[in-house]
Amino acid sequence: MRYLTAGESHGPQLTTILEGVPAGLELLAEDINTELARRQKGHGRGRRMQIETDRANITSGVRHGVTLGSPIALVVENKDFTHWRNIMGADPVDNQEEVKRQISKPRPGHADLNGAIKYGHRDMRNVLERSSARETTVRVAAGAVAKKLLKSLGIEVAGHVLEIGGVKAENTSYDSIQQLQELTEASPVRCLDEEAAQQMMKAIDDAKENGDSIGGIVEVVVEGVPTGLGSHVHYDRKLDGKLASAIMSINAFKGVEIGVGFEAARKPGSQVHDEILWSEEEGYTRKTNNAGGLEGGMTTGMPIVVRGVMKPIPTLYKPLQSIDIETKEPFQASIERSDSCAVPAASVIAEAVIAWELANVIIDQFGHDRMDLIRENIERHEEYARKF
Repeated sequence: MRYLTAGESHGPQLTTILEGVPAGLELLAEDINTELARRQKGHGRGRRMQIETDRANITSGVRHGVTLGSPIALVVENKDFTHWRNIMGADPVDNQEEVKRQISKPRPGHADLNGAIKYGHRDMRNVLERSSARETTVRVAAGAVAKKLLKSLGIEVAGHVLEIGGVKAENTSYDSIQQLQELTEASPVRCLDEEAAQQMMKAIDDAKENGDSIGGIVEVVVEGVPTGLGSHVHYDRKLDGKLASAIMSINAFKGVEIGVGFEAARKPGSQVHDEILWSEEEGYTRKTNNAGGLEGGMTTGMPIVVRGVMKPIPTLYKPLQSIDIETKEPFQASIERSDSCAVPAASVIAEAVIAWELANVIIDQFGHDRMDLIRENIERHEEYARKF
């Protein structure tokens, strides 16, 4: 499977086209809209979320609530475009000055300057509109389809926040992935630790009051994954590599770890590697899950655990110094409307990109065309793995 996204932050709409989704998957617009609403929530979100009420319109690939096997097109309208029609319209304008003076002051931490140099844009709005995290709206839409596919195969995905602005969640235990989903959905910062959540919200409020921003760490957990997804035989087929790439492709993410991650560098091997167990009922399992459900580029059958580090959003209301590309004089960087913290929303986005990669590798391994055949192939594979 693959997908492409199109659209600018203040353009008329965001679009994604999903190619390779098998036929026979039950899919409603509400399945996607539920995920879009989750992305818009969270303590620290800015004014843009008060303007937009993101809802997807399925324009192809689904008939009577079931996928056809043909490309699926999803469209999300940008309501704010009504205020930006002259600035972001596709048609030429007679007087650029009347529309808006070009942006010539790149913002530190953004794609503005690098993108302007790469594509030759003197007006850096041509860069910032596309590099905006608004694009993740349709990435979440694509991920919603992947999550629906995984769920139909008994695979559940959940994300939560471990840290914001230096405040760490200490109590992160849960009885089931369904409980994880329920508890984090009830938290304004998607954190399992209620005491830490209160401190996180205060940190976000303090940052906002100071015109600053803060980042954090999110974790995605996936349960019900068959053993042997991915491959050890080529570097580009290793599933942990694909998952790491997916996390790092999210705006403002600067680090990723799987299982115990960087902590493995501080421990001896006897405390890192997961001992193998076997039982008649379950087949092969692991005593621990320090590997985060992945060894040798393949799934072990244990829950997949992936974490990502999000830096503070670089748009600040007390802007850092920049250089005007026209005059080469120092200026305070321009300010675009922004969140003080988007870590809770980033947790939802991380779920989406992880779900897509897992759905993709399942389709590659167990069949491309029909959901019923994919289910049969997975059942045969799991029975084989239990008796191996």
